[in-house]
Amino acid sequence: MQSITSIVIAGGGTAGWMTAASFAKHFPHLSICVVESSEIGSIGVGEATIPTIRHFNRALGLTDEQVMKYTGATCKLGIQFNGWYDEQSSFIHPFGTYGEPLNGIAFHHYWLKNRSLGEPHSLESYSVAVQLAKHGKFALPPTNPNSSLAVFDWALHLDASLYAKLLKDVAIKAGVKIIDAKIESVRLSEESGDIAELVLCDGNKVEGDFFIDCTGFSSLLLGKALKVEYRDWSKWLLCDRAIAVQSQTNVTPNPYTEANAKNAGWQWRIPLQHRQGNGQVYSSHHVSDEEALSTLLSDINGEPTSEPKNIKFRPGCRTHFWVKNCVAMGLAAGFFEPIESTNIALIETAIERLKLFFPHKGISSSLVDEFNARTVKEYESVRDFVLLHYVLNNKKEPFWRDYRHIELPDSLMHRMSLYQTNGILVRQRHEIFQPNSWLAIYDGFNCYPNTYDPCIDKIDNQYLCQGLAQMREGIAKAVSATPLHQHFLNRL
Repeated sequence: MQSITSIVIAGGGTAGWMTAASFAKHFPHLSICVVESSEIGSIGVGEATIPTIRHFNRALGLTDEQVMKYTGATCKLGIQFNGWYDEQSSFIHPFGTYGEPLNGIAFHHYWLKNRSLGEPHSLESYSVAVQLAKHGKFALPPTNPNSSLAVFDWALHLDASLYAKLLKDVAIKAGVKIIDAKIESVRLSEESGDIAELVLCDGNKVEGDFFIDCTGFSSLLLGKALKVEYRDWSKWLLCDRAIAVQSQTNVTPNPYTEANAKNAGWQWRIPLQHRQGNGQVYSSHHVSDEEALSTLLSDINGEPTSEPKNIKFRPGCRTHFWVKNCVAMGLAAGFFEPIESTNIALIETAIERLKLFFPHKGISSSLVDEFNARTVKEYESVRDFVLLHYVLNNKKEPFWRDYRHIELPDSLMHRMSLYQTNGILVRQRHEIFQPNSWLAIYDGFNCYPNTYDPCIDKIDNQYLCQGLAQMREGIAKAVSATPLHQHFLNRL
């Protein structure tokens, strides 16, 4: 087997430069080259992230303060879903926990027992992240929290194009070479079928031992050259269009993303320090492009500062993510709709997974098979989590009604059955979204188990009520003492 000494990354953008920067830091002995064309724009609308992005940045030597200053970022404690269950509903999916577990039993069982006794307080009353978000507050989480009630995490709303530029600077300083050119074609080795070189439009050729496909939806390497098929999940995920536009803002930025349900999809509203990101995600089978654009523009609170960017996509992923000497990252590997900021997160996990299985001494089937198996499981888990946001709705529009009649994947049906039967929140390896995230969505859609853990019945009811009241009081006191989100930004 041939040792890998050089990597060629096809395509820049967020995926390309995240990969280049991370690999240059982690594998300083490798020769890394990025081929990107300044004539080709990136999608560049992914402005919301999940907390893992901060750990990714830290591994590159970047502090939260540096990234926030460079990208005009604000803090994100979670996502507020407005009108998803019905027209009046609103809930927040927080980056944090609910209440305190006791005797090895998860907190939501205690809350369910108290609810059966007439508990008037919502599950969100027991989440410090939710309460901070609702009150427009923010402070860094305590390093050594004195109880699980104080545990929460946070992510960033950031300018995606500026973030890619920041990572490009990091990568170049770490020794990554850059070639500004369009890729004309991909030449395969006649003997092995591996990718041998990229043929550029100017006639030059770029050789490498290992190739990473970051060419977006076109997937020039894995999809077109190596002919890896695409798994179309549009029978489950109905949205296939998005429109993005930036606008001025003169309002205090909220420490959360807004996701507002519409007749045939939903709108995002993402606050940055210098502007606001807006977008409409929708099903072209339920609303026209013109009507979707009109709805989006009428809902923007501020003058648009960019031309609307129209994005067509097919939800799904490749049947394999690593074939021969090529791995796909980002949009070249697959795409879900933008809900829950999954796409940047999947780039992060793919990078970490490839670091673990990187074929230093040559490609073996065991490395490839394990990488692909774990990635498929991760994509299917994210698909099920995204789908959960839709199938429990109680809305009247055709788009939402159609979701209620979808035949669900077996994996999601099994997971929902475990929760609805016994309140079991499954935790699997290699999952991006952990049990508290699933709990937030179940609760937001009024989906509750048939019973709570009967072991709780040995606890005196009055004692249980008092304990939960103390939790709420502790959270309320902490939130009251926390400064406003804008104050935190001002200190930057």
